[in-house]
Amino acid sequence: MLPLLTTPEMRAADAAEVARRGQDALVRDAGTAVALVAQAMLGSPYGAHVGVVVGPGLNGADGRVAAARLAARGAKVRVYEVANQPGRLTGCDLVIDAAFGLGCSRAYDAPEVRDAPVLAVDLPSGVDADTGRVLGSPAPATVTLALGALKFAHVSGEAAALCGEVRLARLSIPCESPSGLVEDADLVALTRRERDEHKWRHALGVLAGSDLMPGAASLVAAGALAGGATMIRLSGRGDPTRWDLPVEVVRVAEGALDPRARALVAGPGLGPGAGDWLAPLLATLSVPVVLDADALDPALLARREPGAVWVLTPHDGEFARLSGHAPGADRVRAARELAASCGCVVLLKGPTTVVASPEGPVRVVTSGTASLASAGSGDVLAGLIGALLARGRDALSAASLAAHLHGRAGSRLEAFSGSSSLPGAVRATLVELARR
Repeated sequence: MLPLLTTPEMRAADAAEVARRGQDALVRDAGTAVALVAQAMLGSPYGAHVGVVVGPGLNGADGRVAAARLAARGAKVRVYEVANQPGRLTGCDLVIDAAFGLGCSRAYDAPEVRDAPVLAVDLPSGVDADTGRVLGSPAPATVTLALGALKFAHVSGEAAALCGEVRLARLSIPCESPSGLVEDADLVALTRRERDEHKWRHALGVLAGSDLMPGAASLVAAGALAGGATMIRLSGRGDPTRWDLPVEVVRVAEGALDPRARALVAGPGLGPGAGDWLAPLLATLSVPVVLDADALDPALLARREPGAVWVLTPHDGEFARLSGHAPGADRVRAARELAASCGCVVLLKGPTTVVASPEGPVRVVTSGTASLASAGSGDVLAGLIGALLARGRDALSAASLAAHLHGRAGSRLEAFSGSSSLPGAVRATLVELARR
């Protein structure tokens, strides 16, 4: 997981590094990293026209070092102070935006850039690093070089669309945060299986499906099996003996729960009134529960027992039903607030998925693809989360790893169009990861 730092966290990390190495050394390393990326973007700096917009702070100092490095390699560099910047930059082969970075709190209007790529130093100037809110008119970046660590604006909020390709220069700065961006390396642990596994070791209960919507139950079960559930006991509203389910699924009577299940998935395909139907069943449970689709009912949430571990998986419309308002542009804040108010882990679905814990830490997942914006894909995700809970993952970890795996499987489906189902793509992704 790549740490996602807030402005205070990044400033503290910078201050510790300055105390260890000195500010000049840190600026030199940051500016050199910027120059190396600029050089790669240019191909060859010799004779290239480079405009560098610099502000009064450390971001500007990084830009000046980069300008000097490029000039030494033969580039024709022109440095513009923010106070005297032109309204438009023309005739450049590359523009480096080093006006304002971390901690920008006022509107900034960048020069208009025409026909040239833009390299942003740490962040596009004129965005809030913590919320991704746009302040003024930033120049959209072709590449953003994050310094030290990623910030929330790189992956969330309006600013994320202005960052272009985000690259990371760690600069040897030790950076730690309880929040982070999930990456492929985090999934490798999911490929390991214990030698002494048996069918009840990671059993999962599922309360999903109805005679009108049996497919939802099938998709939840398929996702759970792909994610490593060793036994599925499924009950729905109706007669599951007539439903087309994976052959491994054990059908049980309506509303029946097995005390040997290590976790539960509830909601998909249950239909109207699911909250009232589920409430007395959930009150008897002490295992983690994934609530999806029809189970995302404010009245059911209000009846949650203290200490119950629930994972909620809303899309934007379901989020509005639970919270009373749309998530808005700052999806990290929205997910955090709902998690804190209801005491549950909240997985807010979207092209960028945000998973928030009631205690505050969040995980951001950017592996989602357009292929997942289809009916049934969320049911598979609910099953995946349930499987990881049954395998002993904590709620925040289970939800975030399942979301990233789900996204990677969606990418695989796009790459090999029509060759597999989504649960099949999940299995193939895990096999591929196990071989690395």
